[in-house]
Amino acid sequence: MFGQCRSQHPAALANNNTGQTIKYSVKQPPLTTPWTTKVGTNPWPEYPRPQLERSEWQNLNGIWQYQDAESLDGLQTPPFGQALTHEVLVPSCLESALSGLQGTDTLYSWLRTNFTVPKSFKDQQVLLNFGAVDYEATVFVNGKEAGFNRGGYFHFTVDVTEYVDLDADNELLVFVHDPTDSGETVIPIGKQRLVPSHIFYRPCSGIWQSIWIEAAPGDYITRLDVDADMEGKVTITANSAGQNGVAVDVKVYDGDKQVGHGQGTADKTFDFTVDNVKLWSPDSPKLYNVTVTMGEDEVHSYTGFRTISKGKVDGVVRPLLNGEFVFMFGTLDQGYWPDGLYTPPNREAMVYDLEVLKDLGFNMVRKHIKVESALFYRACDEMGLLVIQDMPSARPLQDPLPNEEQQEEFARQLELLVNQFKSYPSIITWVVYNEGWGQITEYYPEFDLTDRVRELDPSRLVDSTSGWIDHGAGDFSDNHHYANPQCGTPFYSLQSSPHDSSRIGMQGEFGGIGHNVSIENLWNVEAAINAINETYEIDETLEAWNYRGHILLKELEDQIRKFECSAGVWTQTTDVEGEVNGLMTYDRRVKRVDEKQWKDDIQALYDAAAERGARS
Repeated sequence: MFGQCRSQHPAALANNNTGQTIKYSVKQPPLTTPWTTKVGTNPWPEYPRPQLERSEWQNLNGIWQYQDAESLDGLQTPPFGQALTHEVLVPSCLESALSGLQGTDTLYSWLRTNFTVPKSFKDQQVLLNFGAVDYEATVFVNGKEAGFNRGGYFHFTVDVTEYVDLDADNELLVFVHDPTDSGETVIPIGKQRLVPSHIFYRPCSGIWQSIWIEAAPGDYITRLDVDADMEGKVTITANSAGQNGVAVDVKVYDGDKQVGHGQGTADKTFDFTVDNVKLWSPDSPKLYNVTVTMGEDEVHSYTGFRTISKGKVDGVVRPLLNGEFVFMFGTLDQGYWPDGLYTPPNREAMVYDLEVLKDLGFNMVRKHIKVESALFYRACDEMGLLVIQDMPSARPLQDPLPNEEQQEEFARQLELLVNQFKSYPSIITWVVYNEGWGQITEYYPEFDLTDRVRELDPSRLVDSTSGWIDHGAGDFSDNHHYANPQCGTPFYSLQSSPHDSSRIGMQGEFGGIGHNVSIENLWNVEAAINAINETYEIDETLEAWNYRGHILLKELEDQIRKFECSAGVWTQTTDVEGEVNGLMTYDRRVKRVDEKQWKDDIQALYDAAAERGARS
């Protein structure tokens, strides 16, 4: 079932004196999931970018080759035309079991494959698309450098038309540098650590989201921004690769029936109105298909009609969805997998987590200091799950703080986050900083960053500082407190600021109660197991764990009724490595929740909010 069961250092991986590439096999991870053995060698076959979809494309996921590059000097001598030492699964984290490597300290890597450009691509541009590469990628095609990208969470495209041969074998070689938290490096990394410790986890390096080629005309759409509001107004920007002023035609469909039409020009924002639209909400996640034509380029997309705002309801500042106060309740959703780390084993596994949350009655997830693939947000759009989206943080606890250059890079990547994901209806709020991690305190950068986010995306709310270091920026007064909540209340902990009634009261994190399980459902790594007792609270039985959950949710309900609480985030969806405080275990095989109790308690939160001016 599995390959060799041990974690290997890249130096060991590269020490292959046989002259033959070691064949791919899944390594035995410290913990499996029900999907580990279902991944196969052609993972993630779905079209990876559902909001800018082209008809002519080819998936490059599958078995590639890998070799340790040892240092940045490796860039000086690319291994063109050479077999590398190991086969590897793409997409996957090089540190994961699914990669076939389960490496450690994979700071410098070579990855290669060969591909054929179909004859149907003749006389068109050949675009090479990467879903995400952590952290820096230098791309070579047929022995020539074709592109470079920095940023481990964002998609990028390389036009490789001049480098490829049609209907022939083409070599693709990618050099990846991922420093994570080595030395004085300060980059957006979320919870990745070279040396994991309790709430910080095994890192992810390499090509961890899908890669594909597609055909496009010479002047093609590079980014499509779509916003549709509750009044039926559709706002469109079709960014182009060529000259400005090309005509753009937009058609909106309800199923196969055309219900709207608008026209404008490339690289200029324009709008039009669709009559009698059905609104998108968690109760009714209605989506409309969109076809956009710019010159010879035609792409397919979709949207949902909804408006996100804030306003006073009975004297309290509230988040509003389609003009109504909707209490937002979700989980801290970290998106880690024991077999794939950052990369879910497959779409079924990814959607399973969301279905569990939706079935329990949660209407939101806080995507915690990680960015998922586009298919995750498509699933939330389809399912009706609101998303509070964090910017991946730099190193925590100001150790060390970013210098000026590093801060500029953080700001650049924050802009990428907003621009690349602002068309997904489910995303309702951007989070700039989490608990002060990477947040400079000599001045208050969150104010300028918040202004920039609002400039890029005026259609959403901004949670400038989720927990801790709050100087008054943004739309939320966001408290973190374990285990019990302090949501919109006149009391607060030492690490949280007093509630600010001029902003939305939110419990950005609470809960975190733990329940230990037997070894077959634990991340079987000694350091992680030894850290379990660092959990905020350990309950000896599931009965006690569910009782504590009930008490804490009842306390939140009481705060909704008495104070100014508008949203809550429960920690967390699943266990992760040494954390045992999930609604499910890390392997997704055990649900801790008493489902009827949790459904009733969650509904009671919405009912309490309805009495204060929300709909149930």
